[in-house]
Amino acid sequence: MGAHDDKLSTDDADLTLERRSLFGLGLAGAALGGLAASAALAPTPAAAQTVAKSKLYTIKERGKLIVGTGSTNPPWHFQDANGKLVGMDIDLARLLAKSLFDDPEKVEFVLQGSDARIPSLVTDKVDIVVQWMTVTPGRAQQVDFTFPYYREGVGLLMLDRGGKYKNYAELKAAGKAVTVGGMQNVFLEEWIHKALPEAKVDAFESPDAAMQALNARRIDASMQDQSAMRWLMQQAPGRFVDSGFGWMPNSYASAVKPGDPTWLNWVNTVYKEAMVGVDFDTFAASYKKWFGIELPIPKVGFPQEFA
Repeated sequence: MGAHDDKLSTDDADLTLERRSLFGLGLAGAALGGLAASAALAPTPAAAQTVAKSKLYTIKERGKLIVGTGSTNPPWHFQDANGKLVGMDIDLARLLAKSLFDDPEKVEFVLQGSDARIPSLVTDKVDIVVQWMTVTPGRAQQVDFTFPYYREGVGLLMLDRGGKYKNYAELKAAGKAVTVGGMQNVFLEEWIHKALPEAKVDAFESPDAAMQALNARRIDASMQDQSAMRWLMQQAPGRFVDSGFGWMPNSYASAVKPGDPTWLNWVNTVYKEAMVGVDFDTFAASYKKWFGIELPIPKVGFPQEFA
């Protein structure tokens, strides 16, 4: 499963970075007078600090945004029938480019595996990672996360027609008679039993193999990321149905290299105003296209995010 393999990837393990101090050098408060006070408070070359140039201005001067992402995980990032890179992550990257240059095409995509996301940031190979990245405290010691743009979770995908069960309540009531499939993982049985404690578990080498078993009715449900379920239901209307129960939530966000609050704040401004402000129509169209979700129009008046 994309989201939860992602969650357990090696960049979460063996973190050795020390926590950065939240405090800089302070000024000693002393009651000084006359020339002594002036001398004490005057800046010296040794005390001068160099403020690093924000990546925001470097990108503007370069004339394009460089984004780390993937190419094999619909509906997030994948190639369409014409070989063009598309998906929700790609839409967000193009929105950033449009907001920077008034041109959504002024973006260069660096295709990478999940394990390359943090290294590509800290080595400045990319300006930002927009690649269905799960927010975890461990990763937040190595990167700065933006506002989350999606709440992921897992669910149970079933056959809409010809299936033995119609919804989650029926699956749970059937107990040991139910078989649920999913991609092979050391946690697969534990995850499935969180939702269906008595179900039999079938492990498959890939989500595609689990879906083939579901289509052949060898299993009663396939545990999938909910975003993948929504995508599959859109691709084959009337064939699949969501059981109606989701669990194991996790948040997806973009990530930037730590230590650049100007760049992080700018990206957050774009994301926030896409979710509730000037670019809402663009954001809502992406949600509809990739997930089949109709987002409610943000209420006019007092900003609800601060309510």
